[in-house]
Amino acid sequence: MVTMEELKTPAEITWCPGCGNFGILTAFKKALVELGIPRERVVMVSGIGCHGKIVNHVNINGFHGLHGRVIPLASGIKLANPNLTVVGFSGDGDCYEEGWEHLSHALRRNLDVTLIVHDNMVFGLTTGQTTATSQKGFKSKSTPHGSIPASLNPLAVALTSHATFVARGFAGDVPHLQRVIVEAIKHRGFSLVDVFQPCVTFNYLNTWDFYRKRIYKLEDAGHDPTDWKMALEKAMEWGDRIPIGILYRVDRRTYQDELVHLGGPVALSDISETDISSLIRSMA
Repeated sequence: MVTMEELKTPAEITWCPGCGNFGILTAFKKALVELGIPRERVVMVSGIGCHGKIVNHVNINGFHGLHGRVIPLASGIKLANPNLTVVGFSGDGDCYEEGWEHLSHALRRNLDVTLIVHDNMVFGLTTGQTTATSQKGFKSKSTPHGSIPASLNPLAVALTSHATFVARGFAGDVPHLQRVIVEAIKHRGFSLVDVFQPCVTFNYLNTWDFYRKRIYKLEDAGHDPTDWKMALEKAMEWGDRIPIGILYRVDRRTYQDELVHLGGPVALSDISETDISSLIRSMA
């Protein structure tokens, strides 16, 4: 059984004081303790952005990849060794801007990977430009007169892309976020968890107080996560009341379930007698 102490690392945390990333880090570590998965069987992948440093602060296998490429890396790891629990961490800029095309295809493929998106609705690492989830009218360095397009609704898009697990959390409610992450990791299939993660330095609009005044828990409202139409309706809800929790969950065969021709994890295959010299010559 892994403990919180064992998950500590000596790496210095350089996030801004009050950053929502702290809540996501704590909730994830507590989720690992609750799940009891051996550390050597968990791999976390992160992209470019303030969120990317999270791999430095959890004492498990970690891969800090390129901008927008969390999903391809996580997918490759899971395909090579399905015995691993693979969790990707991405930011709204990293996932919903640079890596958007990867997300849409990952949802329909239903590979058994969990993706946690640190959604602060701003490019924090590059000092405050707008992202796809920035609210219309949001003024920033890149949009001094206000963001022009309507903001992207990643949960609604996920639901219309054959997603099997769609959820939202809030970094300011660690116990609730922990429960959501636990359920996402336990789910067999691709799990998307979008987390409201206030950026205290560059996002003056979507603050801690903004969310605390508006969010409510779907489970407290009697929401049925098997009802796709209701989940879509909840995904579109924004304004005075904003839902968090599991919007939708359904069982469906995973991508790996269809790969019956592989005969087992590629990473564990015996390659001692494999000769690829002819393949190499063919590429010369």
